[in-house]
Amino acid sequence: MDFSPFLGFAGISLALVMTPGADWAYTIAAGLRRSSPVPSVAGLCTGYVLHTALVTAGLGVLLAARPDLVSWLSIAGAFYLAWLGLSTLRSWRSARIESTGPASSGDLPTLDQTAGTLPSTPTAERPRRGREFLVGLGTSGINPKGVLLFAAVMPQFVTLSSPLPVAAQTTVMGLSHVLICVLVYGAVAFAARRLLRSRPGLARTVTLGSGLLMLLISVALLVEQGGHLLV
Repeated sequence: MDFSPFLGFAGISLALVMTPGADWAYTIAAGLRRSSPVPSVAGLCTGYVLHTALVTAGLGVLLAARPDLVSWLSIAGAFYLAWLGLSTLRSWRSARIESTGPASSGDLPTLDQTAGTLPSTPTAERPRRGREFLVGLGTSGINPKGVLLFAAVMPQFVTLSSPLPVAAQTTVMGLSHVLICVLVYGAVAFAARRLLRSRPGLARTVTLGSGLLMLLISVALLVEQGGHLLV
């Protein structure tokens, strides 16, 4: 069996994932929160699992044949990204990561010097983790870059002469993208968390930059996709 189509798609996927954009901005912002970035990164990657399922179900062909649907989806993603950017900007002044002690003390409530209140207990943290997962899911779920990768790029690597069915090929390529996202975005989130832990000033600057980047990308998407719909 010829593996070159899978390797070719994986190469393009890696190049796109390594290019800083909305996913990077969201991942860095998640890494700078006091809570673990795992729910956010998990939600982000789950969004691409849904992309894989939709393409395997044949909806990718519909999107490829209807550029106007992609444009409307991109506009929805732009507004969502703008909301994320504004939410990040509202918290940039207090952005910092507190040093953590031994694992045994991680379960004890300590005074949050930034907010001046006691942090939530593990039970109270569960709804927050769920929200962070859903926000990550929405970020990648309507990310125009992800939609175009699955709807426009992936079909070019599907080989009808392959012994694997088309559905199996798209599943393998989609899950390879998910694996790349897990590795790259997980590394980005934990690198931001580790490198900026003792640098609150830099953490605030990076948070501000992440929020501004989300806003700039949302504006660019609105201008670009709005122009396509008006033509």
